[in-house]
Amino acid sequence: MLSAALMLLVSPSAVAQNADTVSSKAPRLTIGGYGEAVYSRHFYSDNVFRYSYASRYKDAPSYGRVDLPHAVIMLGYDFGHGWSMGTEVEFEHGGIEAAVEMETEETGEFEHEIERGGEVALEQFWVQKSFNPWLNIRAGHIVVPVGMTNNGHLPTQFFTVYRPEGENTIMPCTWHETGVSLWGKVGHWRYEAQLLPALNSNLFNDAGWVHNGSASPYEFRPANGLAGAARLDWTGIKGLRLSLSGYVGRCFNNDIRTTIYPATSRYYGATGIVAIGAFDFAYKSKAFIARGNFDYGSLGDAGLISTLNKNQTTMNGNPYPHTTVGEHAWDASCEAGVNLLGWSHSSRKLWLFGRYDHYDSFIPASGFMDVAWAEKQILTAGLNYYPIPEVAVKAEYSLRGVGKPGTYNNEPYIALGVTWAGYFKH
Repeated sequence: MLSAALMLLVSPSAVAQNADTVSSKAPRLTIGGYGEAVYSRHFYSDNVFRYSYASRYKDAPSYGRVDLPHAVIMLGYDFGHGWSMGTEVEFEHGGIEAAVEMETEETGEFEHEIERGGEVALEQFWVQKSFNPWLNIRAGHIVVPVGMTNNGHLPTQFFTVYRPEGENTIMPCTWHETGVSLWGKVGHWRYEAQLLPALNSNLFNDAGWVHNGSASPYEFRPANGLAGAARLDWTGIKGLRLSLSGYVGRCFNNDIRTTIYPATSRYYGATGIVAIGAFDFAYKSKAFIARGNFDYGSLGDAGLISTLNKNQTTMNGNPYPHTTVGEHAWDASCEAGVNLLGWSHSSRKLWLFGRYDHYDSFIPASGFMDVAWAEKQILTAGLNYYPIPEVAVKAEYSLRGVGKPGTYNNEPYIALGVTWAGYFKH
């Protein structure tokens, strides 16, 4: 019962599986979290010109990195009478270590120092009223369940050391917005519909399509335009889930500075409609897991937005990327794993898995040059060892192909990770 209650905080998929099983005997206060520690070795150049001048970096030396991709603390409380709340605070890549120090070597001068990069994000902060299993209203900062990874972003919900690259490139991931959600479960069906602030087209770019569009460099999130998101899950066969999800919103002129364009302007009437459609599935048994997804996105007025974004370099200090953005983007992936300890009655698991990713973050609008390196294919093989259900030790080898074969250098790498996801009572 405890894990069911806390999973309400974690992800929409967790809500779908557990919301209708929580009884009045469940703890009112729940605490949990998840985290990842990673070492990786990359056998290719990390130079910013490795795509522009590929031949120069063909024999570049390898380099290693350590990382804390996510460290998350979750709190939830059941107030009773159908009212509950949930929070999720995430420290990405170790958070931020900033301090003021007095330098004795420089005559007592005070200095501001950044000792470590990273981010701190409030990913969930909501209040919910539950009327019955098929009608619940949630308001506050919530996860947008579009795609497979946004709907299941815990490290124990995918095989790879890092979150799957395709969805993590073309969409915000984990995608979280301040809005309102209506959700429920009827039989083998679960639905969710959300009203949210629209993405900001000024932050779109060629390498990540709309990935940065939900960010805001300000103390508030511009919401001149609104958007809608929805998800539908079916679980009518034991172990199988089939899901459709989508998003649509008007994203042009949704920033701190809005402009009224006259009828003579090329931007008059531009809307920047972002539409995303996604299908994903998962099948799980004791000895076998298979998961996959396909996402396709379209950006209206992509040519106008690309022109405007590149021209905004004249605005001093603005936070925009100043690149073109694709009219379309897509990604597809599939992964399958076999539990090599499936024959035993032990709770330990050893998954041998393989994965394939293929995505393109930039399909240009008419009249714009293609960004060939934006298309990538990745083959991954590895192991996940679970000594207990809450802890996974991961190892993988991946080979990333960039653009058309032979155009750019391949990008092989290995990664090792220790991850956990736990739920417990205070």
